[in-house]
Amino acid sequence: MGKIDIQRLGTTFRPADPLTALGLLTRLPVPRNPSASRAPSAAAWAYPLVGLIIGLIALGVGWIFQSLGTAAPITAFFVLLTMIMVSGAMHEDGLADCADGFWGGWTVARRLEIMKDSQIGSYGVIALSTTLFLRWYVLTLMIDKGSLVAAVLVSAVMSRAAMVWVMHRLPHARSTGLSAQTGRPNGATTAVALLIGALAAFFAPETRFFWLLAIVALVTLLAGWIARRKIGGQTGDVIGATQQMVEITVLIIFDVMISNWDPQ
Repeated sequence: MGKIDIQRLGTTFRPADPLTALGLLTRLPVPRNPSASRAPSAAAWAYPLVGLIIGLIALGVGWIFQSLGTAAPITAFFVLLTMIMVSGAMHEDGLADCADGFWGGWTVARRLEIMKDSQIGSYGVIALSTTLFLRWYVLTLMIDKGSLVAAVLVSAVMSRAAMVWVMHRLPHARSTGLSAQTGRPNGATTAVALLIGALAAFFAPETRFFWLLAIVALVTLLAGWIARRKIGGQTGDVIGATQQMVEITVLIIFDVMISNWDPQ
């Protein structure tokens, strides 16, 4: 009594989990050695760390372009492009599929059918073009204001933490697909992911930690509520759309905070 159960801790959190998460959420050439007795969702606590790695890679590309004296809009474009390429555009694809399915179908079955279709519709095009432009524009502003590093890293980490919460809280809307294969993370796994995401919020401009957490929580709850109403649960597309919604929210919050920050 009073001793830490090392065996149980090792079963819950393993050193290989970050590699498992990287293999699932990125196109980076990392070794993948999934255990047949352990669901891939057990590594979900490391999703925010994947966001951190993606953000650092994108910032490295941005630093190269800034060192060459490239204009802010061009640098922002390549930072955004890098994040998309490293993740394989899986989150953007999820956003487009959800936009098409949620608002293109009248029944749950039809919405799920549309979301599974590889073709993109009008709603998906509008959602992608709007969000891509918004992300690029805010990243450009962050470069001009000298806040690119914090904005990219905090948005990348917090948005991946939000994914884990939706995975944990909502049932699978279908029995097949990436989300069903990954499984649902347990409470401990989800708590660690949320803790990492909350720690990232400390890097918000000035002392706006609680405001950032509150708004991100509301957006995450909204994403889950919409998914439950539209299809009765979550899919891989829903998880990706949640990441996009939260990332954009954090970027906008950064712009608002910095624009209204009075150093006096």
